[in-house]
Amino acid sequence: MTREELKEYLHNLIDFRDEIDTADAVARIKKNIWFRGPNVWILAFAIILASVGLNVNSTAVIIGAMLVSPLMGPIVGIGLSIGISDVQLLRDAALNLLVMVVISLMASTLYFLLSPLDLVNPTELQARTSPTIYDVLIALFGGFAGILETTRKDRGTVLSGVAIATALMPPLCTAGYGLSCGNWPYFFGALYLFIINGVFIILATFFMVKYLRFTPVESYEHNRRRTLTMTLLLIAFIIPSVISAVSLVRENNFRRNVETFVSANKSYSGTYIYDYKIDGQHVIIYTAGDPLSESERMLLDASASVFHINPDNLVIKESNFGSRSIELLEEALQQRDERIREMEAEMDQLKQDIDGIQ
Repeated sequence: MTREELKEYLHNLIDFRDEIDTADAVARIKKNIWFRGPNVWILAFAIILASVGLNVNSTAVIIGAMLVSPLMGPIVGIGLSIGISDVQLLRDAALNLLVMVVISLMASTLYFLLSPLDLVNPTELQARTSPTIYDVLIALFGGFAGILETTRKDRGTVLSGVAIATALMPPLCTAGYGLSCGNWPYFFGALYLFIINGVFIILATFFMVKYLRFTPVESYEHNRRRTLTMTLLLIAFIIPSVISAVSLVRENNFRRNVETFVSANKSYSGTYIYDYKIDGQHVIIYTAGDPLSESERMLLDASASVFHINPDNLVIKESNFGSRSIELLEEALQQRDERIREMEAEMDQLKQDIDGIQ
């Protein structure tokens, strides 16, 4: 194959401009932003379904709720409106997004107020209270996939996958739980996660709309002020989102460094690090066994510096249980790890059995 043939092949492989219909995409996006009639009830039922899944820690139920939820419509509509300078569409989409959020919070709050189930181990809820850089990446590339699927002539099941991946519903359900019991860290953390997801879906939609050259409502020459307003609005979206993304990257890197640091310094002669906690920039280490000597503390501080942890922010909580306690603790941890491996093996076997049945 010659260079020209290879170039043509690659161009035909990745080019998709002949497969899109921007006019039809605009019409469908405008249609999907509205929340009235059946959409209101579908959203409320889907929110309650997702709340049940969060309540009982069932990932399958949460995924099922996201499949039937119409949450993506207004968010994609905002991205489109900014991309084509359509102020009326922006107003309609923003209003419907607000309606969507209010309905979701009302439905989830009501469910958690009436639910007889106790949240003994709310791991699914806790996972929706603090966004990570992975949430940003999922929302951004999920948004790219969503708008590209919307513009494609022959549509498939990509939008369902995007709805699941971007996970817009669980944060709203978690915020409803926070309202129902006055748990404000849950409420604001979950709402922040929802905003982060929504903003990056909007940004992805905007960039794809510009790349695919959607027809603007009015030209720049005819409406310079409106174009300027849209540009400023986009900047208002981008700056806080980028700052948040950078902050999330730093936080994730810091947590990873702390985890690696603790793993690398599990034991010092008669001392064992059995737990740790991150409190802002401070790292609290819990030790058992003999007290650390001055030289061991210096080694620990030096190791912290290697992992970009300020030694002044390293707090050591010592528990003098003795050498025998250390042995018992290590034995218990080994038994725990062994049990975890056994459970993973059992789960793998069950998956194989299920696949065999299917």
